[in-house]
Amino acid sequence: MVRIIGFFVGLGFVGVLLISLVVNGVDYFRNPPEHAAYYYFHKDPREAELPSDGMAGKFDRQQLQRGFQVYKEVCSACHSLKYVSFYQLTDLGYSEAEVKAIANQWAIEVPSVNPDTGEAATRKALVSDRFPSPYPNETAARAANNNAYPPDLSLMTEARHDGANYVYSLLTGYVDQAGYKNSKGQELLKEFPEAATPPGLYFNPYFANLNIAMPAPIVSDGQVTYADGTKATKDQMAKDVAAFLVWTAEPTLENRHRTGWAVVIFLLIATVLAYLSYRNIWANAKREVSIRGPLDPDFRERMDEQKADRGIAG
Repeated sequence: MVRIIGFFVGLGFVGVLLISLVVNGVDYFRNPPEHAAYYYFHKDPREAELPSDGMAGKFDRQQLQRGFQVYKEVCSACHSLKYVSFYQLTDLGYSEAEVKAIANQWAIEVPSVNPDTGEAATRKALVSDRFPSPYPNETAARAANNNAYPPDLSLMTEARHDGANYVYSLLTGYVDQAGYKNSKGQELLKEFPEAATPPGLYFNPYFANLNIAMPAPIVSDGQVTYADGTKATKDQMAKDVAAFLVWTAEPTLENRHRTGWAVVIFLLIATVLAYLSYRNIWANAKREVSIRGPLDPDFRERMDEQKADRGIAG
């Protein structure tokens, strides 16, 4: 009796769940939820087409040096590179003397302690130091940036989906919100008047919610004067710093690509050798097919003998 009652209780519970599922499903399709403005007006990143892209990608050292120059003159005032050391700049083609000079002339000093008084102090950066943060702590960073915390850029291209293209598109994606239309011709402020960018934020369709606290860092052509004479257009500077941030996130990218190709080639050769060995070993082997069951000749012979012993006609 208890089992029967339990069965009907469980059946009723399942029935309630099914009814709830059906009712909510019908309501969802009849009255689909309204999407926010970013659902219709957010853009996917554009292709930066960097030399490091693809399975055989390699770094362009000149481009990395230009990207470092953009970071130094434009980005370093707000963003840190806490996982990158000055000595790693030798990978970009700088000599040890040049790296030492870069560290010594870095505008932001490294936190230290006064050996005489024991109080907090700062000192010039050494080659062995990591790039210092422009702010002493998160509170100071937020106070200087309208309560927004500038993220560290060391791993930015790994932390964001389609990282290098995202950085490139974000830096070149600042536009005037007034009159902005998506690919379907819909005008943002006509479709969503409440989506007007609040004071202190800046419209960028490549940012997740369309409004970002960072003002456009690259504002005009020639903002940076490249040492190698390359024309510093806004697009070029965005590509160069994106390439530099790919390197900061994965400085061993070229080694990984080389190792990957070596492994693939090794596996292909090993597969061919294994197949040839298999063919050589089994080339002269003869396959013997044995019959089991009623069709086995030995079995049939024994059955005939048993029938003969019992006087049963075959």
